[in-house]
Amino acid sequence: MIQFKNLTLTRGIKVLVEGASFQLHPGHKVGLTGANGAGKSSLFSMLRGELQPEIGDLDIPSHWVIAHVAQETPALADAAIEFVLDGDSELRSIEHALVLAEAENKGEVVAELHARLGEVDGYSAKARAAALLSGLGFTHTDMTRPVSDFSGGWRVRLNLARALMCRSDLLLLDEPTNHLDLDAVIWLESWLKDYRGTLLLISHDRDFLDEVINHIAHIEQQRLTLYRGGYSDFERQRAEKLAQQQSLYERQQRDVAHLQKYIDRFRAQATKARQAQSRIKALERMELISAAHVDSPFGFSFKAPLSAPDPLLVLDDVDAGYGDQPVLKDIALTIRPGERLGLLGRNGAGKSTLVKLLADELKPMTGKRVEGKDLKIGYFAQHQLEQLRPEESPLQHMLRLDPQTREQEHRNYLGGFDFRGDMVTSPCAPFSGGEKSRLALALLIWTRPNLLLLDEPTNHLDLEMRHALTLALQEYEGCVVLVSHDRALLRASCDKFVLVADGAAKVFDGDLDDYSSWLAEQRSKEKTQETTSNPTVQKNDRAQNKADRQARQAERRPLVKEIEQLESKMAMLNDQKSRCDERLASPELYESQDKAELQQLLKKQAELAQALEQAEDSWLHIQEQLEALPLIN
Repeated sequence: MIQFKNLTLTRGIKVLVEGASFQLHPGHKVGLTGANGAGKSSLFSMLRGELQPEIGDLDIPSHWVIAHVAQETPALADAAIEFVLDGDSELRSIEHALVLAEAENKGEVVAELHARLGEVDGYSAKARAAALLSGLGFTHTDMTRPVSDFSGGWRVRLNLARALMCRSDLLLLDEPTNHLDLDAVIWLESWLKDYRGTLLLISHDRDFLDEVINHIAHIEQQRLTLYRGGYSDFERQRAEKLAQQQSLYERQQRDVAHLQKYIDRFRAQATKARQAQSRIKALERMELISAAHVDSPFGFSFKAPLSAPDPLLVLDDVDAGYGDQPVLKDIALTIRPGERLGLLGRNGAGKSTLVKLLADELKPMTGKRVEGKDLKIGYFAQHQLEQLRPEESPLQHMLRLDPQTREQEHRNYLGGFDFRGDMVTSPCAPFSGGEKSRLALALLIWTRPNLLLLDEPTNHLDLEMRHALTLALQEYEGCVVLVSHDRALLRASCDKFVLVADGAAKVFDGDLDDYSSWLAEQRSKEKTQETTSNPTVQKNDRAQNKADRQARQAERRPLVKEIEQLESKMAMLNDQKSRCDERLASPELYESQDKAELQQLLKKQAELAQALEQAEDSWLHIQEQLEALPLIN
């Protein structure tokens, strides 16, 4: 297990964590949360041995293998799948030793190495690496391409796959969903649920945390506190603490009343469509969420648009793409005031292409794009951050955007995005990705758009800012078109979804749960097609299935053996206790003047009962472990 013993962690002169004492047991999946700058990444550095505690101790078993996602990826000529396989260092060491032993004709060593290769699932390693790459969005062709061919975002995915390939005891993941689209997030979520080691995860994706983790380690005011349960459980526990403070409690009640107004308004308009009902549930859940964010530094809202033409924008049989290559064909889409559209689709399907087309950053190849009179678009995408002026402060950006408004009003507005004190007048060049995203959103919101296009707006935003953005979108009276891998934001903000797939963009009849099912069906179809068209894949699949069965048998075998030993032990203890009980039931034992035998028998009875209880507890615990393992088929 990992033990924190009265641990204090500092960075320079700043105390990040003070007096932390708790244990993380094998198999715990822990979400690490806290405000930006609270010390989450520094804590990861300490777990990797790159930082040492100022006071106290951090104990990690010396034999544990620790995996994490590397920050940089050199432009290697290695194939992607070979780069991922390198994540299993023991596998590579065995393979290297095997080559040397075969070259030197050391038959006994070769046999031993082949046995060890089987123990580490080396024969199925390539299939496992391919499955990781496929889950993260790489095609079969991509797997043989050199690492140097991939862009920065895809290299991050390669680093993630390499970390997952490592047969680790402790896995450290810092914002693993940042460069993933929704289908890859859903796949990663499923993979991490099955991960057998100890997981520490930094994430600002509420749904992702809730699905994967069973504990929360929260850093607040230099205290690191461990909470049992998922992220929603943590929010409820923290809300109860905060609600004890009367001023915060009153603010909480105002937020709940504010949300209820929008819930009631939406319910009155809602049909029985699944996505509409899903959004109502998401909004109702936000009442509970809001209570845990009453001390958030963020608080802003959209001003009402100055006009609302109907329709706002029409795409009439439009083809869109780049050069002579269309990405989407025959798009027929009418965007009306007040609509909330979420764009769904796998990576590369054309979601960002559609948003650029709506934003008029990409011209139609054929067909018509017709704007309503007085259409005012607010477009947010990650490349917008590059348009910020590095030498200018947030206040200078606001004054350039609207020189007529008083400086103090701009300062008050920027305060809602947590730009306060000296930060308001500091150049934005050294700002973090999250701070730049907040500034870009602040500038966008000020323009009072009636059509808001948001392409992955939550990248680099923490949980508090995501919650504030969600609240602001509830109040926004204009139309929203949203691309995001944050399912909590999609559920709370969208009442209709458009599926971008197979070169088309069409209204999706369903909610996010239906979309997850659709993705699973697509993966199944693709795997079937690949298997039937490729004999090598069929052979690999058979080898993989055999390896999986052997792995499951190997995993179950020690547990079954331990259960058998415990059952024998319990039978023996029961037999001894029965004889002891029988003797204690004898009347002459109590008539005797010598009470020594009675005392010995009573002591032995208590000891046997305790031993039997411990054995039964162990049996139940191991039986639960056995039942949790996949069945052998």
